[in-house]
Amino acid sequence: MKSLNILAISFLTLGMTACNDFIDVPPTGVLDSEHAYQQPDKLVNAAYASLGDCWYSYPFNLWPYGDLGSDDCMKGGGGTTDTGYHPMEIWSTLTSTPGELDELWYRLYCNISRCNRALVSLQKHGVEVLGEETAAQRVGEVHFLRGHNYFKLVTMFRQVPWIDEEVMQNNSQEKVPNNQYSYEDLFGKVIHEFELAYDALPDVTEDGGGRANRIAAAAYLAKCYLTLAWGDGYEKSDGVAFINQEYMKKVEQYTKVVKDSRFGYLEDFGDIFLPEYKNSKESVFAVQTSQYDQDNTKYGRANWSIMLNGCWGMWSCGWDFHKPSQDLVNAFKTKNGLPMFEAYDDSDDYPLNGTPSAQKWDPRLFHTVGMPTFPYKYEAEYTMTKSNSRTPSTYGFYTSLKEVPQRSAGETFDGSWQAFATNDYVFRYTDVMLMRAEALIELGRLEEAREIINDIRTRAANSVNKHIAYAKDFCEIALYTASDFSDKDKARTRLRWERRLEMAMESSRYFDLRRWGIASSVLNSYFEKAAKSEYEKVKYGQYYKDAHYTPGKNEFYPIPYNQLYYVPGLYVQNEGYN
Repeated sequence: MKSLNILAISFLTLGMTACNDFIDVPPTGVLDSEHAYQQPDKLVNAAYASLGDCWYSYPFNLWPYGDLGSDDCMKGGGGTTDTGYHPMEIWSTLTSTPGELDELWYRLYCNISRCNRALVSLQKHGVEVLGEETAAQRVGEVHFLRGHNYFKLVTMFRQVPWIDEEVMQNNSQEKVPNNQYSYEDLFGKVIHEFELAYDALPDVTEDGGGRANRIAAAAYLAKCYLTLAWGDGYEKSDGVAFINQEYMKKVEQYTKVVKDSRFGYLEDFGDIFLPEYKNSKESVFAVQTSQYDQDNTKYGRANWSIMLNGCWGMWSCGWDFHKPSQDLVNAFKTKNGLPMFEAYDDSDDYPLNGTPSAQKWDPRLFHTVGMPTFPYKYEAEYTMTKSNSRTPSTYGFYTSLKEVPQRSAGETFDGSWQAFATNDYVFRYTDVMLMRAEALIELGRLEEAREIINDIRTRAANSVNKHIAYAKDFCEIALYTASDFSDKDKARTRLRWERRLEMAMESSRYFDLRRWGIASSVLNSYFEKAAKSEYEKVKYGQYYKDAHYTPGKNEFYPIPYNQLYYVPGLYVQNEGYN
């Protein structure tokens, strides 16, 4: 009996050993977390890769929010039901349910998760694997990347949960509310991310443009302080009456760092938006893309944020989204070379190639807006016609030019979707100098602000012969005199107009209007006019009759429904939304 028991125990032991051997076999296709943490540089690379892990339904450049939500742009596409972006352009029907809002929130937090893991890896193994100097730089880069993602989240949604590496390691993500910090406190945490980056990073990185640097961190610090300087984001407590002078001084301080750096104005405005100049001195920081023949991959690293925005009939699959508005075109009108501030939209005008009129235009119009009868992105063999609009009776005949390459360059990906190897600017030099001019005006340094704006206008004036000589007879632009900047109100008007013309269709317009506390007055006036838009007797934009922007509600986008109820009671909704 005893021998039988020993035999049974022996078989049992063998069985348990075999079972343990089976269980301990690592699953294939899964990366062991501890093994991953031992490779900090690869986790940092993964955090960088997430900058471009976007799609048309969650574009990280925020064009459906910064442009569609403004007076610069119409959605485009096959009609108002094509994608869920229509509420973003009329505001009145905006709720928390569009999947696009949920996807954007989720994907930005996926990016933050990569940053958190990279920081844990650097804390554990950074010095031993990379050495002290490189490890410290990589830590600064990851803080920059995490700040970048949080800046977008706070800009969009205002109240967001702060999930850092400590929360991740404690696995307490589902216990962090989105109202733990005030708006200003959240911005303080974002600012701290960029301060850590600013202190850790060199002015120039070794890769030629893709990695974060100290100058880019300075640009972001200036942007954060500029946003806070005007108020808390809601019109009732935003605007000139709420300006924080100390924050404006911070803007001046950090933009001076950019001004004194190796970056500068690219000589021709048109070159800024051609792929061959993607990492020029104008590019302070940009999300990088590539052609397949540059990186030896099948399709290259395309810019998927803009995959809907190619001109209809011009590209193999141009879906005709991101359509400039007539109001934006009118804003480029000049009289004696200067903007027509009060009378710009007294009538809807548009140039027709070969028939110059008394109405003159800022040259940047022809670099920004594709128009029938004019070459598409400077190439006469691809001249636009009215047939290059997909739904003209809804969205008119204009197309966006900045984010696309020339047609002769072809697409990076040309399947059922097209995609382009055009970088997404996070900061270009001129943007930062306009922020500087804005701060200088509020600090009473009006002549310095005028000098910056005139430098930008000089570059615009010099951007005719190389690319748009065919439009030379349409263009007239002049510089501002001292009397144009004789007081802050005059200076603000000119700064804001210059920012609109220079940065048009680059996803910033709505956020500018909100910062200045004038979104409701500008947009509701625009909606009334846009409903009557007409191009050569074709009426469009009539859906704007249903549009309305409500201050105290629409300043920020609603917390997405799926996030609000993922852990019931954890998050609170933004003011004004149910």
